[in-house]
Amino acid sequence: MPPPPRSLVDPITASAALRVPVTGGCVPGLNGAPAFTLTTPPRLRLPVLIAVPHAGRSYPSAVMARLRDPELAQLRLEDRYVDRLGVDIARQTGAALLVAHAPRALMDLNRAEDDVDWDMVEGGRPAELPAAAAELGGNRRARSGLGLVPRRLPGSGEIWRGRLARDELTARIEGIHRAYHTALAAQLARIRAEWGAALLIDLHSMPPLRAAEGEGQAPVIVLGDRFGASCHQSLMGRALSHLERRGHAAAQNRPYSGGYVLDRHGAPNAGMHALQIEVCRATYLDRRLSEPGAGLSGVAAMLATLTRELGAEAALLGGGDGLLQAAE
Repeated sequence: MPPPPRSLVDPITASAALRVPVTGGCVPGLNGAPAFTLTTPPRLRLPVLIAVPHAGRSYPSAVMARLRDPELAQLRLEDRYVDRLGVDIARQTGAALLVAHAPRALMDLNRAEDDVDWDMVEGGRPAELPAAAAELGGNRRARSGLGLVPRRLPGSGEIWRGRLARDELTARIEGIHRAYHTALAAQLARIRAEWGAALLIDLHSMPPLRAAEGEGQAPVIVLGDRFGASCHQSLMGRALSHLERRGHAAAQNRPYSGGYVLDRHGAPNAGMHALQIEVCRATYLDRRLSEPGAGLSGVAAMLATLTRELGAEAALLGGGDGLLQAAE
């Protein structure tokens, strides 16, 4: 069958087919498997990088053997298949896409390097790390069991059998955490250099929420900007109005305002904007919230329209030729 005439080829679809994948980092214990993949089209059509840090499913067998309940841990810790949404959104919009393959069980990319529960590590806290530094700099989320390496799940108890070797922790930090955030920062810098501004959309999923008192419907989207610290206020305002106009129940910073990713990479005054998007798992997964469901394509299309609008706003913030590029 001959190809369609050039005039009938969708430029977004055409550029998606030519997306260039670049892998980086490594998952320790998995024969050099990459920790993430960055894909970019030949030409960015929006100053947007979509990042998916919590949907990784590359589990070393030794790690699986140490999990007390592998199926439960995966189900509770993963942003289940939200990377599928990320892939569809990037293809539909021409945005860049960074997807982590390393599972959250190994390394939580939305935590700081010093957020370690040293009680789960062989040998405990290093002697060279003063107790005061351990208290002030680390263990903020770790105390709840959800630090750099998750230790326990609320209502489910301890995740692991035995302690984590110190050298394994070091290898994970170097091969996963540092590699991922270095790549993320570099790509945002490239986008800003081209467009004058860059927008990071940090894509996550959340369990179904309950409607608050006085609410007619529970939010299916929660937008986080660290209470105004990680992106220009116009981006949050445009996102909320966009979702409201289309009848999608959304909330701002409650109960999720973002974490380390937004703290590290969001710098609105320097043209670096970062917004976290949490998507209700019931909207795109099956009834068990385990496998992709019938709603996935519809949710991806909805988020793609939101991404285009936010990308246009980010281009406007960048000035120069950016807005003209986004409009083409």
